[in-house]
Amino acid sequence: MTPDHVLDNQAPARRTVARGALAGAAALLLGAAPPALSAPPAPSRGLVLRLPAPTGPYAVGATVRHLVDTSRNDPWAPAIGVRELMVTVLRPTATGRGFPRMPQLSPGAAEVFTVLAGLVRPHLPAAGVDWAATLTHARTDAPPLPARRPVLLYSPGGGDSRAMGSSLAIDLASHGWTVVTVDHPGDASEVEFPDVRPGRDAVRTTVLRPDLDAETFHTMIDTRVADLRFVLDALGLDRVGVYGHSAGGTAVAQALHEDPRIAAAVNLEGYLDLMDGALLPVAREGTDRPLLLAGTDGYRDERLDRSWSALLAHGGPVARRQLADSAHWVFTDYAALVPQLRAAGLTTAAGRAEMIGTVDPRVSVPAVRRLVRCFFARHLPVPR
Repeated sequence: MTPDHVLDNQAPARRTVARGALAGAAALLLGAAPPALSAPPAPSRGLVLRLPAPTGPYAVGATVRHLVDTSRNDPWAPAIGVRELMVTVLRPTATGRGFPRMPQLSPGAAEVFTVLAGLVRPHLPAAGVDWAATLTHARTDAPPLPARRPVLLYSPGGGDSRAMGSSLAIDLASHGWTVVTVDHPGDASEVEFPDVRPGRDAVRTTVLRPDLDAETFHTMIDTRVADLRFVLDALGLDRVGVYGHSAGGTAVAQALHEDPRIAAAVNLEGYLDLMDGALLPVAREGTDRPLLLAGTDGYRDERLDRSWSALLAHGGPVARRQLADSAHWVFTDYAALVPQLRAAGLTTAAGRAEMIGTVDPRVSVPAVRRLVRCFFARHLPVPR
């Protein structure tokens, strides 16, 4: 197991690193880097977005860890020579007093996301938001309660970082689970590491393009499954739950199929096939462990129905649920953030509807939290 690492907020040459990361990511996302990215972005003093508070009885502590898998190389950046992950471990704590609230995005990640936000998610504004100012309700390095608790792993959607799943993860931890949110560098929008190493800068940005092809998607899912299984190895975990959004939902369902240490999984609107139509093994063969398929009425399509129906046809402990008046990113922090952008005139009504639907966050946020929490309360209950 690798030692704990806290991100160095004073990493040398951050502006230089961020500049290179931004230019490279923009070149991938747009086909060419716009001239404005040749200089570092000015500090943002825009809208400060707020995340909803957790609902459980516990305060939550957070620790950031850097994990290195020396047994495999990085598929997106082979010059690195190893596969590195950044994870955040969220655990119930007796009190958060005296410990600072963890920002949703680390400083270097926020600097990069300030420029990339509208490229990665076109309905997000290109300016006007202080992405560095959003605080979570977890307390950095607050000591955990001593009791052993069931563990849940979270895998974000393709192109998203683990930070965009903070609200749900912290809410689960406030109800007694240990939650580990996992970044998948190379396909995540941005990931900040504690240092620079050969083959990468301190901040890695996404290699994904809007015209995602079948081979890239296959590599992404295979890599994510291997990442999740490595986290189990590195942290010495057994009998865990996993949940994920979009590509993360695809990955956790397949990881459930491949790894007996995973006891239950929640797929938040991830396809169960590859882009060429081939079903994943979990959909072809079924599962004997609990799996929840949760979707929205705004994202449902023939491909999702076909791949989910193939799994459901096997029977077993698989259930499907659908949220009304909602869309794909309602399972993420965007459920709470996008309405704030709309109220400030920083996104359109159509953009809001396409990202999260028309549902009020006072309805959608509790609904998603309750759906995931009740599932794991049945299959990986917290000791009382």
